[in-house]
Amino acid sequence: MEDKSAAVSKSNQMESLKSMKSTVQKLENAVTQMTESGANTTLAKKRLHAVSAGLAVLENAWEQKPHSYPPEDLAEARKVLQGLIPSVENSYAKSKAGSPQRTLLERRLVALNQAVQAIDDSSATQAADSE
Repeated sequence: MEDKSAAVSKSNQMESLKSMKSTVQKLENAVTQMTESGANTTLAKKRLHAVSAGLAVLENAWEQKPHSYPPEDLAEARKVLQGLIPSVENSYAKSKAGSPQRTLLERRLVALNQAVQAIDDSSATQAADSE
C-alpha cells in the first residue's frame, strides 16, 4: 500500500484530503438542514458515513492515521462512494471550463476515486494479513 501512496504527490494528497473534508462538512450541513426541515435524512447520512470512511482510509494510507472502520463498513462505504462518482461526473460535464465549480468537481472526482482505491488496497491488505 505504501508504494501506491508514494505514486500520489504530496500536493495531490493534500488536495484530495481537503476535498474529502469539504464534502464531509457539506454533508453534515445538509443533514442538519434536512433534520430541521423534517426531511428524510437516510441517504444524506449514508453518504456522510461513506465519505467519512473514505477520508479516514485516505488519512490512514497517506498519513498513517488509524481508523476504526470495520471491513463491512468499508465495503458499504465503497459502494456508496462508487455510486456518487457518476453524479459528480455528470455535474463536471455540465460545468463551465475554467470555472471554480469545475475545479471543485474535478478535485472531488479525484478524491472519490482515490478513496475507492484506498478502500480496495486496505481490503486487500486485511485479506492478506488474515491468511
